[in-house]
Amino acid sequence: MIRRIVSISLLLASVAHADPAADYAEHCAACHGEDRLGGTGPALIPETLGRLKGIETIIAEGRVSTQMIGYAEQLSPDAIAALAAYIQTPLEQRPDWTAGDMVASREMNPDYRPADAPVFKADPMNITLVVETGDHHVSVLDGDSFEVLDRFATPFAVHGGPKFDPQGRFVYIMSRDGWVQKYDIWSLAEVGRIRAALNSRNIAISPDGEWLAVANYLPESLTILDDDLNPADLIAVEAEGTPSRVSAVYQAPQRGSFVLALKDAAEIWEVTPSDHAIRRIPISEPLDDFFFSPDYKQVIGANRTGDSGVVVDLDDGHEVARLPLPGMPHLGSGITWELEGRRVMATPHLGEGVLSVIDMADWSLVKQIQTSGPGFFLRGHATSPYIWADVFFGPHRDEMHVIDKQTLEIVRTLAPFPGQTFAHSEFTRDGSHVLVSLWEDEGAVVVYDAKTLEEVRRLPMRKPSGKYNVWNKITFEDGTSH
Repeated sequence: MIRRIVSISLLLASVAHADPAADYAEHCAACHGEDRLGGTGPALIPETLGRLKGIETIIAEGRVSTQMIGYAEQLSPDAIAALAAYIQTPLEQRPDWTAGDMVASREMNPDYRPADAPVFKADPMNITLVVETGDHHVSVLDGDSFEVLDRFATPFAVHGGPKFDPQGRFVYIMSRDGWVQKYDIWSLAEVGRIRAALNSRNIAISPDGEWLAVANYLPESLTILDDDLNPADLIAVEAEGTPSRVSAVYQAPQRGSFVLALKDAAEIWEVTPSDHAIRRIPISEPLDDFFFSPDYKQVIGANRTGDSGVVVDLDDGHEVARLPLPGMPHLGSGITWELEGRRVMATPHLGEGVLSVIDMADWSLVKQIQTSGPGFFLRGHATSPYIWADVFFGPHRDEMHVIDKQTLEIVRTLAPFPGQTFAHSEFTRDGSHVLVSLWEDEGAVVVYDAKTLEEVRRLPMRKPSGKYNVWNKITFEDGTSH
């Protein structure tokens, strides 16, 4: 570590005329936090940057398939080099977060009173939550009338998708800076919140609804909370003595466990919620962005180079198949359906305009559907003949493809907002309507008739991102990513 600090100091001295701290404050702090511990973007410290290569190039050119823009026109090469060195410099004191810190952060709403029944007349199973990142709120939407029942403040930079308990009454929402919020949908009231870590990726809820798992980058750990947001455990994550960030944690309902993707270790972890027992599954290389077979016996993950999908049997721990999926497949948004009597899954690609359709019996590639550009999200529904696929990145980000599940052909491309991002669709409980986001600060949720593909209504929203229907999520509906 001393040698590394010295080399970084020499680099900073060689570009002494640059002011990386000022450049960070001007260009980086809004997304990555004034303290470099993360915000809408990840923490920029050695512990979370890990083995990331080409940092100067990323600063100059941006990062493909993210909202990270390039600064080559604003900063000189020397300034970029100094900034890269600056964010790789350890903080004066390594940040840490303990169980005691969690307990001290826990804030329960003193005015919360649980209702005996929903305080609204809408179908509680057809509620859709809309995450509005423009001003850090969530809107509670009636999926039948499309009226907003409540709009509540969330922690800064919600990330990873809300998780509902098995009854669909309580929802847990996590932010990039580690806060976990509990909200009672029946009562339309916040229950409380706790800070589980300093920089987190996502949460999962156990099949019985009694435990929450929080995947963390900083500290490199898995936090276990009970359903009332009390800390139960803080599990340090490491392999062969080296800490590893946790890319994501998933509920595996048929297995009664949590499954972890590790960023820096060639292992998959399976954790039992009740006793926190850990099963380590060695793999040939680190994998993340998991997609599971419907029975949760097999998982497909993306390798670090972003050119393959690797299938691992979770029962015996062996690699089953390796699929050529160039262009960074976004497996986490994959969906499944029946095609000519066989179960298939589809995934968009973050690096190219392709949607890959895969036979889940033998993991063979059925077809690659050409799209207008790299996509991020897919949605479908058991009652619908269509897949909705956005074109999140690139010049065609204003387009939404509607694809026939059986012919695998694009039947219509919707683009109601030229030049603006139009992304992330979600079906109502019965599949009769589809909600799509105008992903802009002065944005909207646009409601479509799922059969006619005609617009029904527009609901003004502040940069609406994800939309999550209670029924689709708690039943693991085929067309919903899990």
